Amino acid sequence: MRAASIGLFVLRRLAHAIPLLLCVIVLNYALIASTPGDPVTALVGDFPAPADYKAQIRREYGLDRPVPVQVARYLGRVLQGDLGYSFANRQTVLSLIAGRLAATLALTGTALGVSALLGVGLGVLCARRPGGALDRTVTGLATASYALPEFWVGQMLILVFAIWLGWLPSQGAHAIRGAPAGWAGIADGLRHLLLPALALSLRYLALIARITRGAMLQVLSADFILAARARGAGERAVLLGHALRNAAAPVITVIGFNLGFILAGSALIETVFGWPGIGRLLFESISSRDYPTMMGIMLIVSASVVLANLATDILHRMLDPRIG
Repeated sequence: MRAASIGLFVLRRLAHAIPLLLCVIVLNYALIASTPGDPVTALVGDFPAPADYKAQIRREYGLDRPVPVQVARYLGRVLQGDLGYSFANRQTVLSLIAGRLAATLALTGTALGVSALLGVGLGVLCARRPGGALDRTVTGLATASYALPEFWVGQMLILVFAIWLGWLPSQGAHAIRGAPAGWAGIADGLRHLLLPALALSLRYLALIARITRGAMLQVLSADFILAARARGAGERAVLLGHALRNAAAPVITVIGFNLGFILAGSALIETVFGWPGIGRLLFESISSRDYPTMMGIMLIVSASVVLANLATDILHRMLDPRIG
């Protein structure tokens, strides 16, 4: 019965998510296509191309048609799995994004995983003894970390660990001469990943730690926690088995909600560290006004946010069957 109930719950959420994603596609295209500027001019550059040639290029890419017609054609292609053709890179957008997606998933997955694990752990420890030395230290550092811009943190990390100390590389996902084979290649990739993942995770680690601490403090003051301690339950069982499970809902919400922000923030971090992901590709496509690539990346980010919200809703439903 519970599995069937969860299945119906997922179907209802998908029924809301699919129209929302279609609206996002339409709005993304309409907003980007309505911005001032001309991708053909950016593509041609300073070369004095004849007006007839520019008009021909616009016709070939469908840029001479009204925006509503372009939106309708683009939506039809997306439903067929075609994200268009990149002006600047001379290849399909789908293959272009596919070649960069693994690097972004490695960076954002590592950053989100580290921030979630450390944030929850620090939040639980701070809630165990509120007002203590650890609580004051973590709260102060969390406030400072949340206030600092990610790109500035990345530049400071490069300055300290790459330039001054020379411990870690500052650019790219592997050595300039190529990644070594075997374990040496894995170690080289981790060395290149460490600084950008740290710069990207600090803000979200601070947020998750503070949310976890607040939720834990609220739950620890409840009557059922007092009853569990009166029955002789150990402190570890009270914190993890009773308090953390009941405080999980806001923590899961903030982790799922920030998936979209961490993907957006990766654009700056990937640019600072020269990381070959879709965030850096987005920055490059904005500079060259490569509309299809911009819209393809924004579609991927939007779909990730919708799926993250769906997964968050499912976890909430599993933790609390009363959620409809």
